[in-house]
Amino acid sequence: MTTKLPAPSSLAGYRLNPCEFEKDDDANHHIDFITAASNLRAMNYAITPADRHTTKQIAGKIIPAIATTTSLVTGLVCLELYKVIDGKSKLEDYKNGFVNLALPFFGFSEPIAAKKSKYGDVEWTLWDRFEFSNDPTLQDIINYFPKEHNLTVSMVSQGVSMLWNSWIGKKKVSASGSYFQYFSTQQSRIERGTFANEVQPSSGTRQQEATCSSRQAFYC
Repeated sequence: MTTKLPAPSSLAGYRLNPCEFEKDDDANHHIDFITAASNLRAMNYAITPADRHTTKQIAGKIIPAIATTTSLVTGLVCLELYKVIDGKSKLEDYKNGFVNLALPFFGFSEPIAAKKSKYGDVEWTLWDRFEFSNDPTLQDIINYFPKEHNLTVSMVSQGVSMLWNSWIGKKKVSASGSYFQYFSTQQSRIERGTFANEVQPSSGTRQQEATCSSRQAFYC
């Protein structure tokens, strides 16, 4: 992200001018922007998108919130984002904020590093991911971990739908056909509610999860 930002020298003399939010003036495109931005965020978190009219109704009711805690939290987040853009790499350069406007109380602390786990010689945290390209099949995913990382996959799931687990018989897996399907095909079936022989795991996750023999969860 930082490599795509323009050089500071190219912004010499550039000024930001505040604009006053007005939901009833269609010529300023404020509602259009809010609708587009909020729907992009909604799609990231599986929230139902809202049309322009609904967005306009909601936006008219949140002005008091924008002027209080929401604006404060947004400002603190932006301060941390400036550090990312500036290339700060030390954990102690960043801050957690604790705020209560009713008291009022403002407290800041250094964030705690994510817990590190290890398999073989590889260290990882909950922020690490395995990324697969070219739309692999379920079989490709399951075969990848023993071959490349000496790990045994015991379960693969997406959302609350179990795609595969090690205690399902080979005959049942072959009959369902899901073992040889591309991940994009299986995801489409799940979203349409047509996934056959679906099993609900006890604790779901919104990402495709492969639980390995080391009893750690790895995300694909």
